[in-house]
Amino acid sequence: MATRQINTERFSVKSSKSFNEVVAAIDAQIGHPDMLKFFGAIAAASNDELEMIVDAAVGPTNLMEFARFDQGEILRKELGDKAPRVLRLVIGNPVTMRKMVKHVPDAASYAPVTILIDERPDGVHLSYDKMASLLASYGNSEALKVAQSLDSTVEGLLEMAAG
Repeated sequence: MATRQINTERFSVKSSKSFNEVVAAIDAQIGHPDMLKFFGAIAAASNDELEMIVDAAVGPTNLMEFARFDQGEILRKELGDKAPRVLRLVIGNPVTMRKMVKHVPDAASYAPVTILIDERPDGVHLSYDKMASLLASYGNSEALKVAQSLDSTVEGLLEMAAG
């Protein structure tokens, strides 16, 4: 049995845009494939075909949405219309994930990544736990290089969406 200490860096940016504007800005930059069809195509694909399937599914940022959790909906059950909106997006790129996991299998615990978008009294907050910080303790330079590139892409997406 082993326990590993992982220190996480959280990137956060605040926006004065509305919640809907922020979500729309992110949505415009990531792919939104039909996940049942996507996973079916991946399962049937060769290695060469896999990259073509992923390329067709991603958006301009080379990322796609895997899942969307409306955490705010749960809050609204108790608080009604006064509840802040909270949305968790699970995004990524299977090819990018593969580049990390082949060097650090535990990277599969963190990819695809989560973006949290939530309303607060001072604005809309966008947060992301940096992949490089999650993988740093594993000491693999190849996986860390991929993670740093992913971090740069996601941080750029959040900064753009925040305006």
